[in-house]
Amino acid sequence: MKPYTEYSKEELLSCKAELEQAYKEAQAKGLKLDMSRGKPAAVQLDMGMGLMEALTKGSAMKSESGIDTRNYGGMDGIPEAKQLMAGIMGIQDPDQVIVFGNASLPIMYDTISRSVTHGVMGSTPWCKLDQVKFLCPVPGYDRHFAITEHFGIEMINVPMTTDGPDMNVVEKLVSEDMSIKGIWCVPKYSNPQGITYSDETVRRMAALKPAAEDFRIFWDNAYAVHHLYDEDQDELLDMIAECEKAGNPDMVYEFASTSKVSFAGAGIAAMAASKANLDYVKKSMTIQTIGYDKVNQLRHVRYFKDMDGIREHMRKHAQIMRPKFEAVEDVLEKELSGLGIGNWVKPKGGYFITFEAMEGCAKSIVAKCKDAGVVLTKAGAPFPYGKDPKDSVIRIAPSFPTPEELAAATDLFVLCVKLASVEKLLEK
Repeated sequence: MKPYTEYSKEELLSCKAELEQAYKEAQAKGLKLDMSRGKPAAVQLDMGMGLMEALTKGSAMKSESGIDTRNYGGMDGIPEAKQLMAGIMGIQDPDQVIVFGNASLPIMYDTISRSVTHGVMGSTPWCKLDQVKFLCPVPGYDRHFAITEHFGIEMINVPMTTDGPDMNVVEKLVSEDMSIKGIWCVPKYSNPQGITYSDETVRRMAALKPAAEDFRIFWDNAYAVHHLYDEDQDELLDMIAECEKAGNPDMVYEFASTSKVSFAGAGIAAMAASKANLDYVKKSMTIQTIGYDKVNQLRHVRYFKDMDGIREHMRKHAQIMRPKFEAVEDVLEKELSGLGIGNWVKPKGGYFITFEAMEGCAKSIVAKCKDAGVVLTKAGAPFPYGKDPKDSVIRIAPSFPTPEELAAATDLFVLCVKLASVEKLLEK
């Protein structure tokens, strides 16, 4: 197809008229679809309903170590749940894991909050410092950015490459500025681009020489087991092990959960870190809680059993997710390839497809979609403070709609991309 940038003004005006007519017809369909969040579809949730029967009235309620999961004790999680979460995160030693509650976001929030009020392993509490900054690979996860913004932490954009964050930028900033206290990372099938950090990126990050002694890598391994394909899967180095090898064992906190494996809001979540980090965390935990839901931990272990059980369950998820991703990618390829008005990444896993529109078009595309009945993630959301410098990145979440709804939503999306792009070119 001929790129829109090569159209004459007359051709653009003619194209605009045709697209506006098609858009009016799309509005008349009365669509009401929500693609704003990466939520599992109902059919995926149905796959895990056996979890509800993993424990019954007659079940033995003691863990392998003899802890009665109905009672107090075992604050850092039952051993078999620690083993399961270590497997999901790709960590060799379950003793480096604490199993918390139902989701990983509260763990990350508490970790930032603890650092603000009490510091990191004896360092000055962040609230007593004149400046606290965080590095934010962009585009990235909006809820990460919301946490640091909530605590008044200054966020610095770091460009993403196909191998992960631009490590030249990260290394320079971290080594020169002691007010930089951390970096947010979604290292496998990143939210929203679906990029997995290369071995070189992981090793360079593990070998960082930060000016701040309390600098930490917030390694949110949210999509560790969320592959779309059985054979063509990305691999990620174990950041805990790499930090140990590099002589920086205390520099990383790793997080993961089963929120998109079992049930959102009713899974189990964990943090992995060095013994020194975990010992410091436990000091606050003894005051904060008498223990997390060990019954739910036991339920998960009895149902999934081990990593083979997790992998088989996630294969079933992939059978639902893969056709949706491919359907969106096929429409994008068919309708937009060659027009020069957008690029997208074809991820091998995770929950999102990132579309990069022409500069200055993202807000317009999202607004047009909303006005025609399809709600997308707010333009700018994958950036700190909701500000996309180029107004070009749009996060597409294909997981929740039915295949029929997804087809209608994607057709509308490409129509809005074309219309917004033509309007932008006519402005110029």
